[in-house]
Amino acid sequence: MTIKANGLAELLALAGRDLGHTGWMEITQEQVNTFADATHDHQWIHVDPDRAARGPFGGTIAHGYLTLALLIPLFNELLEIGGVKMSVNYGLNKVRFPAPVPVGAKIRLRGAVAGVAEVKGNGVEMTLDFTVEVEGGDKPACVAQAVYRHYA
Repeated sequence: MTIKANGLAELLALAGRDLGHTGWMEITQEQVNTFADATHDHQWIHVDPDRAARGPFGGTIAHGYLTLALLIPLFNELLEIGGVKMSVNYGLNKVRFPAPVPVGAKIRLRGAVAGVAEVKGNGVEMTLDFTVEVEGGDKPACVAQAVYRHYA
């Protein structure tokens, strides 16, 4: 269920709130190949299914940075923000990739608002704790703390 926040006051009120989790998203070889083309990272563990089948993961895996990039569309399932003029990705405090995402696996995002504080320019800085889960996996694929700024 998507949480809705309208304006800076409602964003400030989200501090400490668990946002729940998204639905599952399947990772396809086509997504991985497109990401490899965009980033010029054609390492065989990502793009060569035959060779990867004999490799350490038993098949191709998603790039860690692809998993990280998918935070954006997945996060939109958790929180809908209105009443602001601009939102920007301000950065990341910490990112780890504890487990691979095999091609064909399904992932989902779990999120919580670690904190929200006012910033200059009539805005708020929102820090979010994200965990990307792999369906049936023992460990998360990605754990990240992301920082966004929203301005009214």
